Amino acid sequence: MTQQQLNLLTVVGLAACWGAFVLTWLAGAIYNQSRAPATEQTRTWFPRTGWVIVGVAWVVVPRAAWNSLALHPPAWIRILGLAILLAATAFTLWARLTLGTMWSGAPTVKQLHQLRTSGPYGVTRHPIYTGMLGMMLGSLLLAGGGRWIVPFPVFLVLLEIKIRVEERLMLAEFPDDYPRYRQRVPQLIPGLRLVSRRSAASG
Repeated sequence: MTQQQLNLLTVVGLAACWGAFVLTWLAGAIYNQSRAPATEQTRTWFPRTGWVIVGVAWVVVPRAAWNSLALHPPAWIRILGLAILLAATAFTLWARLTLGTMWSGAPTVKQLHQLRTSGPYGVTRHPIYTGMLGMMLGSLLLAGGGRWIVPFPVFLVLLEIKIRVEERLMLAEFPDDYPRYRQRVPQLIPGLRLVSRRSAASG
């Protein structure tokens, strides 16, 4: 595969996956506007500052400066990044559609709130975040660094903050079911619970 073909594949892959992500979230927000259950309680958190910084840096910093962060990985790593991006995008959209009208941008408990534990929520407790993390990683590998180096660590920090808030909220709302769910299903990395159990058994 030539460099020109690889660059074209990168542009198409990034645009298709992140375009599908944005369209799904917009459609979901519009659908939820009139159909989502009323909110009983919510927890505020502060991700906007971090994303504003990333957005400003993304636009203002000259392209030449971003190019200096390019890692120039071999073609097989970029192809691997595309595979990760495609799989993670599919997983993210699956999780979002499964959550349906219970989705909210902020950690929230809604009327008749249901604890999802099947489908993607049987793989990790936060499958949307798992998928988004995979999309970030796949994009970083596919693009070979550059602009994608900046949002990845910011996303990790914001993700850790939001997960902590959501976990406390779910424990309060489902004091019996959620602890059992936490013991059975890993937080973010698929298969991590199984690996931990095997390590403990072998030890």
